[in-house]
Amino acid sequence: MVDTISHDVLIIGSGLAGLRAAIAAAATDKNLSIGVISKVQVMRSHSVSAEGGTAAVLYEEEGDNQESHVYDTIKGSDFLADQDVAERLVRNMPFEIYQLDHWGMPWSRRKDGRIAQRKFGGYSFPRATFAQDKVGFYEMQTLYDTCLKHGNIHFYNEWFCTSILRDSAFQGITAIEIKTGNFTVFKAPAGIICTGGAGRIYSFSTYAFSSTPDGIDMAFRAGLAMKDMEFVQFHPTGIMPSGILITEGARGEGGYLINNKGERFMSKYAPGKMELAPRDVVSRSMIREIQEGRGFKHETGFDCLKLDLTHLGDERIKEVLAGIREIGIKFSGVDIIDEPIEVRPVCHYMMGGIHANIDGATELPGLWTAGEAACNSTHGANRLGANSTSECIVWGRITGELAAQYASARKSKPIEISQVQVADEEKRIYDGLFRGSGGVNPYQVRKELTDTMDEKAYVFRNEEGLASALKKVRELKAAMWKHVDDKAKEYNTNFVNVMETDSMLRTAEVVLVGALNRRESRGAHSRTDYPNRDDTNFLSHTLAYHTPDGPRMAWHPVTFTRYAPVERKY
Repeated sequence: MVDTISHDVLIIGSGLAGLRAAIAAAATDKNLSIGVISKVQVMRSHSVSAEGGTAAVLYEEEGDNQESHVYDTIKGSDFLADQDVAERLVRNMPFEIYQLDHWGMPWSRRKDGRIAQRKFGGYSFPRATFAQDKVGFYEMQTLYDTCLKHGNIHFYNEWFCTSILRDSAFQGITAIEIKTGNFTVFKAPAGIICTGGAGRIYSFSTYAFSSTPDGIDMAFRAGLAMKDMEFVQFHPTGIMPSGILITEGARGEGGYLINNKGERFMSKYAPGKMELAPRDVVSRSMIREIQEGRGFKHETGFDCLKLDLTHLGDERIKEVLAGIREIGIKFSGVDIIDEPIEVRPVCHYMMGGIHANIDGATELPGLWTAGEAACNSTHGANRLGANSTSECIVWGRITGELAAQYASARKSKPIEISQVQVADEEKRIYDGLFRGSGGVNPYQVRKELTDTMDEKAYVFRNEEGLASALKKVRELKAAMWKHVDDKAKEYNTNFVNVMETDSMLRTAEVVLVGALNRRESRGAHSRTDYPNRDDTNFLSHTLAYHTPDGPRMAWHPVTFTRYAPVERKY
């Protein structure tokens, strides 16, 4: 008999969105029991790695305004953002900045004691609210400390969630406790998926190794749509050779991107914004410089460019970029005070995710999603920096409140879990993966997958490359790699890796099919064979639904409220 644990609201994932959702749910109804299930220890969630800032309009009296933030977000999205969603983000964020402040967030301050903000790419005003260059870590610590004040929030650290249980509505999930290997059912009338993005489907990536698309894939297999998965953000400044992020805040503080001629080459591509153009614009510009022979050759053999911060001076760097300096010294052997650091565009964020509406509600009643796992279409085809932590916090609160209200109304109704679904999931995991008899090394499959995505679905794409990548991914899916050599129950990381690889292959297939179907260039999706944006045929979101033969694609309209598409110039 499978063990069962019951709560009123289940939150899957413990990053910024998950913790904000937990606080909101716990505060909405103190009689509800909130379960937060995390694959890692809570403070190991990848949100701690966010560096540069959280976007909000704080100083309208100094010239900023919310309408400007809305428009910057929509223009940055290459007009694929749902405009009502972008507006909700902007309207809600100032409150959240001050709420975090009241909970103890150590925001960096101006000389007058007010909360400081720095410039970020694509914005018309400095509105990236920051805490040195460790904003995610401090936000996570603040939210976690606040969670601990609520007696009705219960944490489950190091559990791997495997499937959604459902009838016509959400009923719960199945999960494996990594510590013991025990397979367990979690029952609840309401759930929120906050499991982050899918960036580990690339080798050169800023993501933690734990940031695999398990939560997204779980929803996909349960019949829910993935939306806009072809839009993958490549951050301009991943350090060589690790891919660890150099925050956009480094350019916000005044850093220069330079080529091998010593030129600030962004003057050719975005003269109005220079290094602070949106990320898709800067990344494409960098790759063009490399392709035209103006890059540097890194010792690994890869081409790169350089980020120069030396002119900022050691005092300013130590004050606001201390973490970046430490990363440079440890992982590149470069002290940014003394010399430029080698960088290259790196997989950093998925604009796509689980299809959700403006409230974060999925197509399954009782289930919401928030943060990077979600696609409520805040970011469209390209996210502006500092809008992601904002999105996590805003929709963490919204989904937490709505899930709690939904659960409160259903508290008296018993949940009858389908034992057939539970048995089918046990069979999928243990017979299909754990006890498989494959002869192919699953770690080799994973590396071939991520290397293929690096090569064929990077900053620039074309039909030939995407089609060959899709063929390769489907070959890897079909290969006999589903087996676990380590037969231990406790802390079986071999088993976890194989389950992660299973979700990565399906998710990569969705990215590639979406990219093949979108025969245009828009935002982060740039096709050399279709170099122009095509609003006539492709001003729509892509939806992908799971079938045994691969994703079934559909289109979904974009919500326009005020701004018609125009050409993006910076």
